[in-house]
Amino acid sequence: MTHGEFARAVEAYADMVFRVAFSSLGRWEDAEDVTQEVFLKLWRSDRSFTSQEHTRFWLIRVTVNECHRAVRWYRRNVLVEDVPERPDAPESRELLDTVMDLPEKLRVAAYLFYYEGYSTHEIARLVSVPEATVRSRLARAREKLREILKEEDR
Repeated sequence: MTHGEFARAVEAYADMVFRVAFSSLGRWEDAEDVTQEVFLKLWRSDRSFTSQEHTRFWLIRVTVNECHRAVRWYRRNVLVEDVPERPDAPESRELLDTVMDLPEKLRVAAYLFYYEGYSTHEIARLVSVPEATVRSRLARAREKLREILKEEDR
């Protein structure tokens, strides 16, 4: 990969990689770390990509894997009470904040489907689960969001 190709990939996909990492991890600092690690892997990779979609898919797959690695590391090395809560987002992002508060499996499926526009088939490939599992997670996420939003309206 040339410097120019790498720079174009960072420009085009850094925000997306960060958002996927943040949707999985829920912490700004961790999402930044994962984003850096993903682009280091891209730089060191000798892969050639056939299209922008191929590059995008590869980056999301690596991001998901890095998020899983980070979660495993935290479970082994960090006490729960040592992890600060993430700061509140602006009011205009209330629904996104509610999505981000969902359990990880539901949050990742909902984020990739509604915010990144991936199909259930593509999400299944990205997170290595059956497509039916993705559909179930999306249904549970929608139900949970309905419950949370009804409670907030009261």
